[in-house]
Amino acid sequence: MGQGMARGKLAAAKLGALGLVMALSACGTDPNKAPNLENFTAKQIYERGEYELEVGNPRRPNTALKYFSEVERLYPYSQWAKRALIMEAYAQHKAKNYEEARASAQRFLDTYPGDEDAAYAQYLLALSYYDQIDEVGRDQGLTFQALQALRDVIEKYPDSEYAQSAILKFDLAFDHLAGKEMEIGRYYLKRGNYTAAINRFRVVVEQFQTTSHTPEALERLVEAYLALGITDQAQTAGAILGHNFQSSPFYQDAFNLLQKRGLKPEAKGNGWLSSVYRQVVQGKWL
Repeated sequence: MGQGMARGKLAAAKLGALGLVMALSACGTDPNKAPNLENFTAKQIYERGEYELEVGNPRRPNTALKYFSEVERLYPYSQWAKRALIMEAYAQHKAKNYEEARASAQRFLDTYPGDEDAAYAQYLLALSYYDQIDEVGRDQGLTFQALQALRDVIEKYPDSEYAQSAILKFDLAFDHLAGKEMEIGRYYLKRGNYTAAINRFRVVVEQFQTTSHTPEALERLVEAYLALGITDQAQTAGAILGHNFQSSPFYQDAFNLLQKRGLKPEAKGNGWLSSVYRQVVQGKWL
């Protein structure tokens, strides 16, 4: 189904739902709760839910969700019940009710693991983590969960229409983790806690070297090691930076810092950065 299907169904259902809207309005029921729907078909109830989702307040999907829930209750083994469940997940996610969206998506996956909409359910589950990344501050638990859920989309449904989007979001989430390490590393560096800063920048260089933060991490390592007087490591960090990111402004900054000490970027010593140099520059992995 997917988002395209959801939008298409919403548009297609408008006219069909209008009759049900009028019928239900004539019942004089409380608009905040679903009326007695036992005399309506699963299709009619489902389409009323779609109508409420589109015409009502999308940030307050409770009315629409009640109709989808009624489809499941009254027609639990029907195709409309299956559609209602995936629409519950979609509506909850649209309203930013992320925990509820995950629960509905997971219920769909548990109930209909082989269904054609399982890929979309998995994608919605992943999005419910991914869209919270900017809200979690330094707690990266949800980011790791987003990565795992996005990996599930990529690996379980590689031919689905959601795989490419999942790959893009996976890369962005991975970059986000590196960015958080950089943020904390800069905090320590600014306060002169050089060892703690080095530990953070090292994580970026060793574990997140494919992200956009690697050039800055290497330059910050030059800063921190020079501040500690560990020139071999500073020069080696500069050598890696110069080899892989010579056009980066961070390389020029690192080069200037070394030059002020009468040093130049080159691999020296036997520290951890020398191992990185042998791997990424010389291609020696043993």
